Amino acid sequence: MPSSGPGDDRRQAGAAAAEQAFAGGGALALELGARRSLHPAVAASIRVAKVPVAFVSLVVILGLIVIAVGAPWFAPYDQFETTRNTFQAPSLDHLAGTDEVGRDQLARLIYGARVSLYVGIIAVAVGVGAGSIVGLVSGFVGGVFDLVVQRVVDALLAFPGIVLAMALVSVFGTNTTNALLAIAIVIAPATSRVIRSSTLSEKERVYVEAAAAVGASPLRVMLRHVVPNIFAPVLILATTFLGAAILIEAGLSFLGLATQPPSPSWGLMLATSGRQYMEFAPWLAVVPGAAISVTVLCFNLLGDVVRDVLDPRLRSS
Repeated sequence: MPSSGPGDDRRQAGAAAAEQAFAGGGALALELGARRSLHPAVAASIRVAKVPVAFVSLVVILGLIVIAVGAPWFAPYDQFETTRNTFQAPSLDHLAGTDEVGRDQLARLIYGARVSLYVGIIAVAVGVGAGSIVGLVSGFVGGVFDLVVQRVVDALLAFPGIVLAMALVSVFGTNTTNALLAIAIVIAPATSRVIRSSTLSEKERVYVEAAAAVGASPLRVMLRHVVPNIFAPVLILATTFLGAAILIEAGLSFLGLATQPPSPSWGLMLATSGRQYMEFAPWLAVVPGAAISVTVLCFNLLGDVVRDVLDPRLRSS
């Protein structure tokens, strides 16, 4: 049998290297194809979740939502149940203590999360949605309509948010629903201004002009070519305003302009039990105050990360 020479060894080594390179290239191609197949929203969510601060904030927020939705199962006592154990410090029986009439603070805190999250999420959805529509139409139509709308927006933006919300609630009436609408009205003008700027930028793009040149209707151009490209600012504004909405609701409840007793609300808990008895029962102020602070902080941190991920200028830098 003839022995293999150096040339045969080199050919065998080259074939093995080529086979390994082909396999590696196929795996790389499959990996790149899987990445390309991800929906942009899914890819953005993965990038947000990979940031530790955003991941922790998201876990806290989702945990609060789950606890608020399942309040009857998570609350150790009824929110309105009174006992003789008034001003009891935090213990194994009452983890967050009791108030001046013996109500369990943890139970009221859990039910209060329902009010804060409900008002915050719905107010932001309504405010950002309405503001986005106004800003989109105003920027796309332009002309006199845009001029009139922006002057109204300027007038609303001239008032501090909490002052405008207080004035609106005083007109509408003091309850949770009216506070929700007032917060939405506070959020809408700022949203409108940002979305109008994005719309003015997008409608000057070449592909928008090309769509109009081939005969697409203005409505189709707006919905098909402009709206998808201004969705990122809408999402950034929504996550940013969530913390502010919860804080405004707490402030209105603290002033007696939103949630009314005996319904629990974090701001109302601070205004009644917390403010009156905090000197000798500090947990009555610390517990709802900490809940407001942690929730607003988590929403703000999440909003910052979402902005960093979705804003192409920040991402490129």
